Amino acid sequence: MTPIVERSALALAASIRRGELSAREVVDAHIARHQLWAPRTTALAADRFYRARPAAPAAHAGVGGAPAATTTTGAGPDALPPLLGVPFTVKESIALRGMPNSAGLLARRPIRADASAPVVQRLIDAGAIPLGVTNTSELTLWIESANHLYGRTRNPYAPTRTAGGSSGGEGAAVGCGGSPFGVAADIAGSIRIPALFCGVFGHKPSAGLVPNTGMYPPTPGEAGRMLGTGPIARRAEDLMPLLRVIAGPDGVDTLVRDQQLGDPASVSFEGLHVVTVEDSSLLPISQELRDARERAVGALAAAGARIERIELRSWRRALLPFLATLQAGAGQTTIALLSAAGLPEPTVRSLLRRGGPHTLPTRLTVAAELLPQLEGRALERELAAGRALAAELTEAIGDGVMLHPAQPRVAPRHGRTVGRPWLFTPAAMFNLAGLPATEVPLGLSADGLPLGVQVAAGAGRDHVSIAVALELERVFGGWSPPT
Repeated sequence: MTPIVERSALALAASIRRGELSAREVVDAHIARHQLWAPRTTALAADRFYRARPAAPAAHAGVGGAPAATTTTGAGPDALPPLLGVPFTVKESIALRGMPNSAGLLARRPIRADASAPVVQRLIDAGAIPLGVTNTSELTLWIESANHLYGRTRNPYAPTRTAGGSSGGEGAAVGCGGSPFGVAADIAGSIRIPALFCGVFGHKPSAGLVPNTGMYPPTPGEAGRMLGTGPIARRAEDLMPLLRVIAGPDGVDTLVRDQQLGDPASVSFEGLHVVTVEDSSLLPISQELRDARERAVGALAAAGARIERIELRSWRRALLPFLATLQAGAGQTTIALLSAAGLPEPTVRSLLRRGGPHTLPTRLTVAAELLPQLEGRALERELAAGRALAAELTEAIGDGVMLHPAQPRVAPRHGRTVGRPWLFTPAAMFNLAGLPATEVPLGLSADGLPLGVQVAAGAGRDHVSIAVALELERVFGGWSPPT
C-alpha cells in the first residue's frame, strides 16, 4: 500500500471517512515526517503540533455520524467535510490564527495573527488541520527563502541548493512529504518556482479568483491582480478540489469576483492547442529542462493535442514593464513597510553596512526605491509595454495551453540567485497577464534534482491547465519522494 505520507489529500480524507485510517494516524505520520526532515530542510518557521494532535481525534469523532457542521449534504461518510482530518501547512506570510505572521522580518518577531486569512479558514472549515507555518524570503521579495528570523530553507533533494521562494518553505514541506498540501501565494512565480525546485505541483489561479486577504505584506492596490493565492500539492488530483474550497469573494478583497470553475474531466486532449515558446529568456533554457518539456509535449501529442512552436522575443524585454506595473499598482513601497514595522528610514549608508537586520535582496529592493523612479511618460511607456506583452501572451495561448519552464535552470545553489534578472521572466509573465499556471513535476535530472514544466491556460480556464497536469502525472508519475 502507498505510505500515508505519499498519498493525496483526497485519498487520505476518503480513508478517514471510511474508517480505514484515523485522523490521528494521518496527522502523526506527517508530524513525524516533518520532524525527520526538519534538520535538513528548515521548512517550518513555526509548528503547532501540540494543537494539531488533539484536533485529529475531534475531527475523527464525526466518522460514523456526520458532525453538526458539514460542507456537503446527505448522511454517512459523504456528508463529512471533504478534507476531514487531512493536515496541511501555510506560508508564514499568510495569516493562521495564533501563529507568527512576519514574512521573516525581525521587527515583526512578536506578531501573531489575530485571525486566519479567508483561504486558510476555508480549508479549516473543510476539515483540514494546520500543522504550522512555513518559511519565506524576507518580505516575500526573493526566490530564495532565507531571512534573519528563521534562517534558510534548503531543498529536500539537495541541501546545498535552494528550495525556491518566496514560498520555499511550503515547497520543501510538501516536497519532503511532510504535508499533503499547503497554501501559498505567487506574484512573480512564488508558487511555481518552489514547486519546480522541490518536485511537486503548484497552481497559481486566474486573477480575481481567490482572495488575497490576510497577507503580510499586503498588496492593496491594482498589483493584487498579479498576486495569486493557491495550493502546492504532492498529487495533481488535489489541485482542483482545493481550488474550489478556497475560491470566491470574501467581502474584503474587492478584486475577487464569482467565477464558474470548470471540470478537468471535461477537457479533451484531442485537438487541444499546445504552444511552446522558443528563445524567450535572456538565458537559454537548460538542455535537461528543455528535454523534460519536450517529453511533456510528446505525451500530449500522443493524446491527440495539436502542437505549435512560437517565438515571443518580447519576453526578453519583460522585466522593466513587469516591475513598472508592480510598482504602479502596489499601493505602498518596501520603505513604507519597514517604517510601519517601526524601523528607521533606511539610508544608503545603512544599506551598505554589514551585519544589518535585512537580507541582501531586501537591501537591494530598498536601494532601488531610493533611486529616481519612473514617472510621467516613461512610466506610461513601460505600463503600455506591459499591457501589450500580456495581450500578446493571452492571444498566443487562446483556448489552449502553453508549456514553458518556470525557470531556465534547475534549483541553483544557495546564494546564486541575486543579480540575475532573467530569473523573473518565465514565471512572472503569467502574473502580468493574470493567467492561471500549473507547475508539473517531470521526474529527476541525472543529478537527482527535480525537473518540471509550467502549464498556462486562458483566464478563467484553471481546469484546463490542471487537466494537463493530471495527464502528465499519469504518464510520468508526478512527485518522486526524496530519500
